[in-house]
Amino acid sequence: MPATLRERWRDESVGSVWRRPSDWYHPAVDALALALLSSGDAVGAATELGAARGYDGVGIGETLDDLACLYRTLGAAEPPMAVTRALCEGWADAQAGAVVTGAALDPESGLPSRQYLALRLAETYRDAALPTQRARSVAEVGHHLVIIDVATGDVDPFTRAARSAAVGAAMTDTYGDGHPMATLGGGVFAVLARANEDPHPPLEALHREIARRCELLKVRSSVRQPVRVWVEPLPTTHEQALRMLDRVARP
Repeated sequence: MPATLRERWRDESVGSVWRRPSDWYHPAVDALALALLSSGDAVGAATELGAARGYDGVGIGETLDDLACLYRTLGAAEPPMAVTRALCEGWADAQAGAVVTGAALDPESGLPSRQYLALRLAETYRDAALPTQRARSVAEVGHHLVIIDVATGDVDPFTRAARSAAVGAAMTDTYGDGHPMATLGGGVFAVLARANEDPHPPLEALHREIARRCELLKVRSSVRQPVRVWVEPLPTTHEQALRMLDRVARP
């Protein structure tokens, strides 16, 4: 049964290579498991899984290691080259599409993707370097990231979608226009906020709004208690900021 293979695959991956158990599952996982068990189109299913992983911000190394776990579960030494190539192509297409579209919205939270936030961060660093600006560093320009982590344990896809919707709506209501925000995947979210504003009132309001919306959608049990909300100062360079996003999103 596909569900049995999926659980064995998940146990193998989470126990060895996968960094954040709460974001392992995607419907494309079931499609690939079914294709392998029924001699279906494993290449097409692998392309879809690669695209899902790329969109969710999973690195190519972790994506490939996860595929290897599936084939180990089936007793194979390694995935066929055609399946591996399809996975990589799907992942690359998702990454390229996210960079081109920039503001593509995550269907669960209604927020833009990590790639959109990366572009807005690039603009922030670029503006800090303009000769017309007095400031010569991002810190002096006055921005920081607010990180929100609601993940706790494993949740089913429907609960995860409801939780993401609650958090996305709470972030939008609290910060509104003028504050770029995004989902980083795995129950982690971020807002690019101005450092010259007192962060405490918005953080307190965000805590209350997340709690209220999660209660309304009856997903409080799937939310970390208390929700982790903290401020991350921006580092010196854009590249360092991107590495920081990786660090906070997939510990």
